[in-house]
Amino acid sequence: MSEEKTIKKLSIVGVGGNIVLSAFKLFAGAIGKSSAMVSDGIHSLSDVVATFIAIIGVRMAGKDPDNDHPYGHERFESIASMILGVILAFAGIGIGYSGISKIVSGEWKNLEIPTFLPLIAAVISIVVKEAMFHYTMHHAKRLNSDAFVADAWHHRSDAFSSIGSFIGIGAAKLGYPVMDVIASTIICLFILKTAYDIVNDAIKKVLDTSCSPEFEKKLKEFIENDEDVEGIDLLMTRQFGNKVYVDCEIAVDRYSTLLDAHNVAERVHDNLENEFPEIKHIMIHVNPGEDKG
Repeated sequence: MSEEKTIKKLSIVGVGGNIVLSAFKLFAGAIGKSSAMVSDGIHSLSDVVATFIAIIGVRMAGKDPDNDHPYGHERFESIASMILGVILAFAGIGIGYSGISKIVSGEWKNLEIPTFLPLIAAVISIVVKEAMFHYTMHHAKRLNSDAFVADAWHHRSDAFSSIGSFIGIGAAKLGYPVMDVIASTIICLFILKTAYDIVNDAIKKVLDTSCSPEFEKKLKEFIENDEDVEGIDLLMTRQFGNKVYVDCEIAVDRYSTLLDAHNVAERVHDNLENEFPEIKHIMIHVNPGEDKG
């Protein structure tokens, strides 16, 4: 499946699924007298905006380099992820504020016991959102897309929200109506944790943070396996959106001709890009190896 078709399918599933699900949860929460389910519905509604932002981010990141952006546009994905995280954080804060206000004011004492409808809605939401998480994450990894990974975690956070709603609504039906409000409040903690992780990861990639030690170790071992590479004098990596840039200095036979040394560097360069598709560009510098005489 082409990248364009994959993005289109993710868009339909994300936007269409969230619109239907949020409408159902808001209806179930209002009719079934559950503040937890209403909060859950608002969270699902924010997913619609999140998916739109993810789509825009992926499309902008895929633009070819131009005169103003010779290194490409991959960082648009990180920007989109940050916006998603902020939206998620505001949704969580709003839900938490509403729940705490009801608890502090004593409003929960006057709340009616929820009906079975929001309980059923919570179960349906858990199943649907978990399925959407796995579907989106699967394709996000294929696209190597930070924005759609963030969108997938948005779905997972919504599933957690529905689990909290289910517990709160169930406890309320057993005669503890305050639990419905408490569940609504606890939901915000799951949402805020997910928002923090998304924004933190995006900021690291915007700031040219180096790749993980494990990834750099794999690079080093791969380069050293080349029979003409006598050693690695320098290896630096930096994340650029969902891509990686590498600067490397290798040591080759100090008595090699300029052409032979160049061919070694070119071979290492091409082999790395073929082995690690996340690498967008590598700068290889050749140093003379030790004098073995």
